[in-house]
Amino acid sequence: MDVLQSLLIPIIDLKLLGLIALGTFAGIYVGAIPGLSVTMAVSILISFTFSWEVYPALALMIGIYMGGVYGGSRTAILLNIPGAPAAIATALDGYPLAQKGLAGEAIGIVTVVSFIGGFIGILALALFAPLLADFAIRFQPRDYMLLAVLGILLVGSLSGDSLVKGIFAGALGIGLGSVGMDPLTYTERFTFGTDALRSGVSFVAVMIGMFGISEGLMQLHTVNTAAVKQKIGRIIPSWPLVRKHLPLGLQTSSIGTVIGALPGTGGDIAALIAYDHATRVTRNPEVPFGKGAIEGLVAPETANNAAVGGAFIPMLTLGIPGDAVTAIMIGALFIHGLNPGPMLMVEQPDMFWFIVSALGLANVFMLIFGLTGIKMFVKIVEMPRAMLLPVILLLSIVGAYAVSNSLADVYWMLGFGVFGYFLKLYGYPLGPVILGVILSRLLDDNWRRAIISDQESLWMLLKGTLASPLSLVLFVSVVLIFVSKTPLWGMIFRKKAG
Repeated sequence: MDVLQSLLIPIIDLKLLGLIALGTFAGIYVGAIPGLSVTMAVSILISFTFSWEVYPALALMIGIYMGGVYGGSRTAILLNIPGAPAAIATALDGYPLAQKGLAGEAIGIVTVVSFIGGFIGILALALFAPLLADFAIRFQPRDYMLLAVLGILLVGSLSGDSLVKGIFAGALGIGLGSVGMDPLTYTERFTFGTDALRSGVSFVAVMIGMFGISEGLMQLHTVNTAAVKQKIGRIIPSWPLVRKHLPLGLQTSSIGTVIGALPGTGGDIAALIAYDHATRVTRNPEVPFGKGAIEGLVAPETANNAAVGGAFIPMLTLGIPGDAVTAIMIGALFIHGLNPGPMLMVEQPDMFWFIVSALGLANVFMLIFGLTGIKMFVKIVEMPRAMLLPVILLLSIVGAYAVSNSLADVYWMLGFGVFGYFLKLYGYPLGPVILGVILSRLLDDNWRRAIISDQESLWMLLKGTLASPLSLVLFVSVVLIFVSKTPLWGMIFRKKAG
């Protein structure tokens, strides 16, 4: 079967086309509900589709994956509750736009740039899969450790004017992510002898509590204020607006593709790195970042959607999952008697091109479904606050409970909501806390691997970092990001200017 025939399979087969459309539609609304993750939806699908043929099963899973990554932006913009970790950065500028009555415009631009980002990621998968897979496999444990540190230091772009508050929030997140049983030595960490803490703290409970409940509590201060009337005019953004932000979108799509191709990372890290990149390259934005900047929507949404195509690169070429969803898809391929890895493109190239085609179709359906129903969706933020706050509370409780059907997660979520409320009152950013929880495992595991592989010698670890071009670039990036957020950076540039 040649490449063209493989690409046409999901297009000419109406059943496969319908499954991709259904999966994408369902994925958008699964992604929009905090706590109902794409990973959960795809893992549940395996139990329903294991008796299916491989093409229909993959078509449905790919649709849900592509739709779910985009769907997380909906509640991030409308309610300041990210539907998924990858939408945390989107909330920073999306929610201020909704507060200005521009939720429809925000969702419209997010939908279009998500399509562009998804297209770039899929194009990279089709054209550069072997090359990018070779780059990804060069990453050593120390490189993943530096990548995690880089992500934590990006709190500088999320923490306003105070680096100290941003680093404190990130460190707090790392501490929360460390609670539970040590995965290497199986000893208890920060459990204080409490059995309930041995399984750790669910990052979904932290995320929903800090963004959902804390936001609800903050809105109690203005519960009698009239809701902002949303201006639903032109939903599809104008071509001049898209063209203006296209260069940034292409840059951040490339970032998302490369980060997505690194095994074990994903769209959440890609979105935050892209957001930080946007804050550095955008000169004089019309609206400051964090106040409703369009660039603050373009960067994370192009990156996290491009990361979808990137995540399939190591999965299909190396048999290594790029993120949690592709890890589940590898299991699905094994169930159907396929062995993803270097020989897949040699022995069954039709499977590779089918996946590329299915991703492309899911991306098109995401654009179509994303631009429809916006007028109905934005009615959520036009509700009187006395009615909206119970909706936020209900969504938060359902989302926290849905992760593992545990009331303990609901209690954690409520507790972190109150804690997040006080952090907000005193000017501490919440984004870095969530980022710290998410990246703590990546940082912890790869620090262990790196130090063990260098015979537990810090000198050898530093020597290896300086000797490797890839590690050196990451190390220098970490140092520069840290220094650029200190007064020293301003002093250096003032001296140069003088």
